Amino acid sequence: MSIHTYMLFIGASVVLCLVPGPDMLFLLGQTVAKGRAAGLSAALGINLGAYVHLLAAITGLSALILASATAFAVVKFAGAAYLIYLGWTAIRAKGGFALPEDVGVQKTALRRIFWQGFLSDVLNPKVALFYIALLPQFVSAQDSDAMTQLVVLGVTGNMVGIATSVIYVFVASKMTAILRRSPTISAWMTKLMGAMFVSLGAKLATEKL
Repeated sequence: MSIHTYMLFIGASVVLCLVPGPDMLFLLGQTVAKGRAAGLSAALGINLGAYVHLLAAITGLSALILASATAFAVVKFAGAAYLIYLGWTAIRAKGGFALPEDVGVQKTALRRIFWQGFLSDVLNPKVALFYIALLPQFVSAQDSDAMTQLVVLGVTGNMVGIATSVIYVFVASKMTAILRRSPTISAWMTKLMGAMFVSLGAKLATEKL
C-alpha cells in the first residue's frame, strides 16, 4: 500500500466521520445535555465499539451478517430499539441531565454513558457496512500482507474517528456551556435530544441499507 493510497483512505475516513449518524447524534446529545466529560465518555465508548466492528469485519462476521437478511434485520432492529429506548428515557426524565456533584455517582454516570456509546456503535449496521465496503477498496487481494493492511487501515480509521469525536465534544461543550446553566433550558434540550433519538431509531428500523 502506497503513501498516496493511505492518504486517500484518511481523507475518505474524515469525510465519512463528518456525516451525521446515530453515533454522532448520541455524542453531541450527551455533550450538549451533560457537558464535556459525558461527551468524552461517549466518544471513548463509541470508539471501542468501532474496534468490535473492525474485528468482526476482519474475521468475516460482518460479511456473514450482511449476507443474511435475517441476521442483518436482527442487528438493525436491535439498534433501532436501543435508540428509541434511550430517546424515550430522555423524554421522560424530569429536569435536565446534568451530571451529579458526588464524585462516586458521577463516575458511575460516566461509566453508563461509556457503555451506552459502545452499544450505540456496535448495534449500528452502517458501521459494519463502512468496514466491509470501504476497507477492501484500499487493499489489493494479491498482496501477501493484505490482512495486515486491513488492520492498519481499520485502526487508522478509528483514530480519525476518535480525533473527530473529541473535536466535536470540545466545540459543542464550549458553545452550550451557558445553556446548561439554566435548568429549564437544560430540561428542554434533554427532551429534544430524546425526540431526536426516537426519530432516528424509527428511521433506522424502516430504511433499507
